[in-house]
Amino acid sequence: MSALAQRLGLRWPLIQAPMAGVQLHALTVAVSEAGALGSLPAAMLTPAALRDELQAIHAATERPWNLNFFCHAELAPDVQAETAWRDALRPYYDELGVDPAKIAAGASRAPFGEEATVLVEQFRPRVVSFHFGLPPAPLLERVQRSGAFVLSSATTVDEARWLEAEGVDAVIAQGLEAGGHRGHFLSDELSRQLGSFALLPQIKRAVRVPVIAAGGMADAEGVAAAMALGADGVQLGTAYLLCPETTTSAVHRAALQSDAAAHTALTDLFTGRPARGIVNRVMRELGPMRVPPHPAFPRATAALAPLRAAAEALGNGDFSPLWSGQNNSGCRAVPAAELTRALCRGFKGPEE
Repeated sequence: MSALAQRLGLRWPLIQAPMAGVQLHALTVAVSEAGALGSLPAAMLTPAALRDELQAIHAATERPWNLNFFCHAELAPDVQAETAWRDALRPYYDELGVDPAKIAAGASRAPFGEEATVLVEQFRPRVVSFHFGLPPAPLLERVQRSGAFVLSSATTVDEARWLEAEGVDAVIAQGLEAGGHRGHFLSDELSRQLGSFALLPQIKRAVRVPVIAAGGMADAEGVAAAMALGADGVQLGTAYLLCPETTTSAVHRAALQSDAAAHTALTDLFTGRPARGIVNRVMRELGPMRVPPHPAFPRATAALAPLRAAAEALGNGDFSPLWSGQNNSGCRAVPAAELTRALCRGFKGPEE
């Protein structure tokens, strides 16, 4: 058993990446019951919905699990940027019969705050992870006092060193291949970010805390390769997207099983922050990275939401965030426990 797995009470040091918008507690429980670390993403849940999900996990498993939060800064609405963004989308509104005047502006993802801290203190998850840095020190201290093992994502060596200095228990080295949102927080310069197998050994040399590899691993062979490069654990998300325990939409599932899945790109169209997904119509026609910018994260979502709904009703994902890592070859429509056991064949040890 690895040191990280032993410390967390796991059979294997495998973490199911938290994937907001495509999963709830069912996936978390299935992965944890299989001996790895299931994760629950909280960023898109209201406090009431999050409480319901936490109660469901508590009732379903006694195994360790991870509760994940975004900790981005909330920016004030920018009327000029919102207007420009809706003007750019106007041809699509006209095509799909959407009235932009009826679209309410708003944020779709909440940063970690007081209400979330209270829930951590009440439910005491074994692991709490953060994306986009860390929350303010007083809130982080309360999470640590709850007994949680704290993780956060780093996309550069500088971010890893910063996280270690701030007291995290382990760093997730998020390579450029990873699906979903980039976890960067010290710099927006994407050219500074590296692929997993370039980033992992550099972070290992730079910090003393355990390092978890994320991005590009899709099967047991990928897990073994990450461990051979010195990873203390491995985090995978895309591989789980077709599992029946997810809430992945029909159009997203279809895209993952099509030839289109071979082409992913970083895009900020859907939320206002770079994230990797399968290239679709809106990414091709507007360009995956928007210049001039749209509203800041996560406010770009509101203007696209009715287009997504209208297109999905017609059976296509032209305006949907089809999150996926570059390597989606291991994405299979099998129960999450079965997939977890297959992935964990990449670990070597007396129990495997």
